Order: sequence, then structure tokens, then C-alpha cells
Amino acid sequence: QVQLVESGGGLVQAGGSLRLSCVASGRAFSSYVMGWFRQAPGKEREFVAANSRNDEPTRYADSVKGRFTSSRDNAKNTVYLQMSSLKPEDTAVYYCASRFGTILSAYENEYNFWGQGTQVTVSS
Repeated sequence: QVQLVESGGGLVQAGGSLRLSCVASGRAFSSYVMGWFRQAPGKEREFVAANSRNDEPTRYADSVKGRFTSSRDNAKNTVYLQMSSLKPEDTAVYYCASRFGTILSAYENEYNFWGQGTQVTVSS
């Protein structure tokens, strides 16, 4: 069992930055691929980024490529999502998730454990 807790969400103006963190409990954090997803009001949850077990490579959704950076610190059981040049359309609840294996999947049903989410609101 893995428990994931996100933090770092908040309200930011367009063009600003935020860094989300996701801390995992349990053992063998470095054995999991870590993903970030988001869900905007009235929309389905969508893929944002995924880190391999050793941090590289990382996969990003086209909508965030060049603006968001996901990284992980296995010694701290933590994965980060650095978000820059934020846009109002980035407003969503952001979730981290973990999955067994090595594939940097963009499909939420391939992730085994989920955090509770953290709200990010970008004002125009």
C-alpha cells in the first residue's frame, strides 16, 4: 500500500509559478513510476507528466511541455511538479499517482495509487 499526499496548490496570477509536492509513504518509492494528472471543473481527468523511477526520462502532455517540470527525489520519497508561465486553463485539481513497472503511462487506469489532490487556481 502506498499513500500519497500532495501539497503546494493555491491561487496564482496568470504568468506566475507554483511548485507542487507529493510525498509517498511506504517502502520502495524508487520502484514506482510517478505521474501527475489534473481535473478541471466539468472535465475529465487528464495526464500532465510522468517520471521514470530514476527521474529520467520524463514524459509531458503537450499542453504543459516547456512550462512544467516534474522531478523526483527518491531519498525523500517525493515527486515535484514545478509549474511556470501558468495560464487560466491550468486551473484544476492536481493529483499525483504511482504505478508499478517502468512505462510512463498517460492512462489514469494504469496507476495503482492516488493522492487526494491539491487545488490550483490561475486568475487572469
